[in-house]
Amino acid sequence: MLYRLWYYVRETFTSLWRNLSLTLAAILTVAISLSLVGSSLLIREGAARATAQFQEGVEFIVFMRADATVDQDAAIRTVLDTSPAIAGYAYVDKESAYVEFQQLFSDKPELVESVTAEVMPPSYRIVPANPDAGNVAEMARQFGEQPGVKEVATATDAIRQIEDFSNRVSQALLVAAVVLVGVSALLILNTVFTAIGARRQEIEVMKLVGATNWFIRIPFMLEGTIHGLIGAGLAVPALFIVDRRVLAYFQESDVVPLFRGFAVPDGFVWDTSIWLLVIGGVVGMIGSAVAVTRYMDV
Repeated sequence: MLYRLWYYVRETFTSLWRNLSLTLAAILTVAISLSLVGSSLLIREGAARATAQFQEGVEFIVFMRADATVDQDAAIRTVLDTSPAIAGYAYVDKESAYVEFQQLFSDKPELVESVTAEVMPPSYRIVPANPDAGNVAEMARQFGEQPGVKEVATATDAIRQIEDFSNRVSQALLVAAVVLVGVSALLILNTVFTAIGARRQEIEVMKLVGATNWFIRIPFMLEGTIHGLIGAGLAVPALFIVDRRVLAYFQESDVVPLFRGFAVPDGFVWDTSIWLLVIGGVVGMIGSAVAVTRYMDV
């Protein structure tokens, strides 16, 4: 048993080294393709979290300026309390917004420490009596013209903009990823086929002395699986770069307060990394299995 294991390991790594240029090409292609897959998943999750504020009938959010005066805030509250067009609202002050921010980024202490409650914009999450899109748009326009208001985000527009951005980027990444995954499988297939061709005489001798089909196949299948796993392993750091650089750009932006929620927890990044390793291993195994089945006469 130990001899077989040693044989599999030795033959697998010998083949990897023998076809080093093809091996590196296959690994890098897998890494790039799975980086795109993972980035697409992170962007979709970030978009879902960014729109989570629009719940329980909230149709638009009035973001006040951080330096809005008491009178400006009171004027907005008076309208909300007296207007029959408003069915209800919830006020989120600076402290509450900061607490929400801390909860959202609980796994990113360095980001939480860079922000204070004083810079958080207080907001009103408003449920209109008539949720018709035209009515909501008109009410949002009127509130947006009031002193002290920084921005008004409507559910329809905000969700459409965020989802449109997410869908466009994700679809482009996924299309490129699918093409590259296919290329990766072909490269792995070609690499294993080359290894088989280089050892064809040796394989024929092994068959003559009684070696089973699986005894001969396993090293080649391990070779393809290792291609996929190493490529997926190289893709994992790319996910953390996307999370801490690309998504962090939205989190730190004051231009659109709603985009501060465009984030994913570290747990999601780790879960996605595990899935990438699984996908990489499966792609490598399938590519090598096809090569062995199609091109090995054993």
